[in-house]
Amino acid sequence: MTARVDRDGLQVDRILASFIEEKALPGSGVTAEAFWSALSRLAHEFGPRNAALLETRAEIQRRIDDWHKAHANQPHDHAAYKAFLEEIGYLRPEGGDFEIDTANVDPEIAHVPGPQLVVPITNARYALNAANARWGSLYDALYGTDAMGSLPPAGGFERGRGARVVGRARVFLDEAFPVEGTSHCDVRRYHVRHGALMCDDKPLIDPSKFVGYSGHAMAPDRVLLRNNGLHVELVIDRTHPIGARDQAGLADVRLEAAVSAIMDCEDSVACVDAEDKALAYGNWLGLMKGDLTEELEKGGKRITRALAPDHRYTAPDGGTVTVKGRALMLVRNVGHLMTNPAILLRDGAEIHEGLMDAMVTTLIAKHDLAKSDGPRNSHAGSVYVVKPKMHGPDEVAFADEIFTFVEQALGLPQYTVKLGIMDEERRTSVNLKECIRAARHRVAFINTGFLDRTGDEIHTSMEAGPFSRKDFIKRKAWIGGYEDLNVDIGLECGLSGRAQIGKGMWAMPDRMAAMLEAKIEHPKSGANCAWVPSPTAATLHALHYHKVDVFAVQDRLRKAGRRAHVDTVLDIPLATYRKWSEDQIIREVENNAQGILGYVVRWVDQGVGCSKVPDINDVGLMEDRATCRISSQHIANWLHHGVISREAVMEIMQRMAEVVDRQNADDPLYRPMAPGFDGIAFRAACELVFEGRAQPSGYTEPVLHARRLELKAAADG
Repeated sequence: MTARVDRDGLQVDRILASFIEEKALPGSGVTAEAFWSALSRLAHEFGPRNAALLETRAEIQRRIDDWHKAHANQPHDHAAYKAFLEEIGYLRPEGGDFEIDTANVDPEIAHVPGPQLVVPITNARYALNAANARWGSLYDALYGTDAMGSLPPAGGFERGRGARVVGRARVFLDEAFPVEGTSHCDVRRYHVRHGALMCDDKPLIDPSKFVGYSGHAMAPDRVLLRNNGLHVELVIDRTHPIGARDQAGLADVRLEAAVSAIMDCEDSVACVDAEDKALAYGNWLGLMKGDLTEELEKGGKRITRALAPDHRYTAPDGGTVTVKGRALMLVRNVGHLMTNPAILLRDGAEIHEGLMDAMVTTLIAKHDLAKSDGPRNSHAGSVYVVKPKMHGPDEVAFADEIFTFVEQALGLPQYTVKLGIMDEERRTSVNLKECIRAARHRVAFINTGFLDRTGDEIHTSMEAGPFSRKDFIKRKAWIGGYEDLNVDIGLECGLSGRAQIGKGMWAMPDRMAAMLEAKIEHPKSGANCAWVPSPTAATLHALHYHKVDVFAVQDRLRKAGRRAHVDTVLDIPLATYRKWSEDQIIREVENNAQGILGYVVRWVDQGVGCSKVPDINDVGLMEDRATCRISSQHIANWLHHGVISREAVMEIMQRMAEVVDRQNADDPLYRPMAPGFDGIAFRAACELVFEGRAQPSGYTEPVLHARRLELKAAADG
């Protein structure tokens, strides 16, 4: 039985209590008595309001289900449907124009466009890699991936491929930093003369793009450039194996890449109890204090990974330029839905996890705010919290109230905590302007999330009919309207120059050539950040922000006005052609089932909340709860409408379990699901599918948390 201690009416797991009192509170300026008293008030006073908002979600869903049932087998009447949504308060009247007045935001939020990483905070190595991905080697990213059209050959360094990398990098330099009368390909010497960068004896066409250097002016070892707000560093070293063969001694081109990173306590982690939460909070504390380290083996050697220092250069006028060496870190709290047994209330109920996250992650961030020297996360004195899975303006307003309470309790000025709104639930999408208005003093981020958004789309309209196959859902008009409306409203509400407008994840970490071709559409759409799956992907995606001046795009879009409207977003992507062949149906369900099983078996058995999971064609895809949500809801929808039988789905689940077993055969920690099909993980996957229609908003968390806790209890017993 869990050992607990009483803290102001809260029954707190000893593991979490010890972490708070022995690690998080010392140096924060907050006493244990004040902290526990405030958390108890937050849990007991805000908890019932949280529960009421969840009941409102459920009641709205019941009414939408009833509407679709009453209009079954009738042509869809969009006008009547929209009027109904307005009548039940799902679709709110849109108020007058306004602009956010969020203050004290860091440049990475307001003025520096670029890639954004999202990483599980429970994995210290991943967290450190993401924080240090502020800078990445373009040479390594091009050489080590398929970005140039093929993968590197096995074995040692291939000079021909290396020469192609150098040539590709020089082309980039010519595009971003053109030189008067020549090309970087022909430059034999970079040096600084009278405060200007000289390429041999030629200056840059735009001399203002030269920011600084290190070493001797006549033979610098590093040259710092800037284009579209992003820095590029030329590393000059004639003793380096690459630089020794380069006519200018250029050993590398390093790009400012992941300018921001979300340390995730939500979708990409499996945190089900105090032990898990203490791990997550502990890594966040290490990041905020700056002392997080991780030992690992690389190249046969034990190394210690730590946070990168800031970079210093000599400015053109002889002064000093300091550039951050690590990404600006945001922390994603959980949404309003889940509770956690780490803390029990006076009545024995579990604490709403979002309330606990708000209090603890903000407390921990005080360690960064208190710094007077050395590298800082926020130089503007702000804490950046991403809040996911909120449904509509009332839930955003509730989050705003939560953080006002937390700020007062922890002695922080109001609006120190900046809020990131994930636009991933339909009731938020169609009311986005009012959602932003509800937190206009602290909004610093909005971001679309196609997968969760599609999962919610299916669940919300479950009774309307069978949905299209997943690839066809993406082609429907609603998704383009959703993506465009997010940017339009963000610009209309004054986010440009004050906040991030983001786009979602590239899910194929091994397909960098395809990413380079496709993901440039994100900055072209007016998004000043977009998610990537790795530091290498961040380095490559940074090239897009050098090609596209995002703020010029935003200015043009703002002047043009809205391109998309709510009517398009409310267009339900049901299948118009439903005469699928048996083979098409089987293939679609197989694809969904294999993805669900590949993800769930790691989540439940190993506590891995996000990982690269081979799909049915053995293509590695980044899977998290959002991908699991859409796949499970899609099968649930087809089951509900008789597209496929329960027996056929179960046969597919068992057959795909065997596929997943084969794909994980080399993992010593893996527990096969076949031939018994009676393990907790397999049962969890089946529950997500067969009980998917009953899950709140189609979320996977309730099932996954329950089954992970069951497995941990069995292991302890």
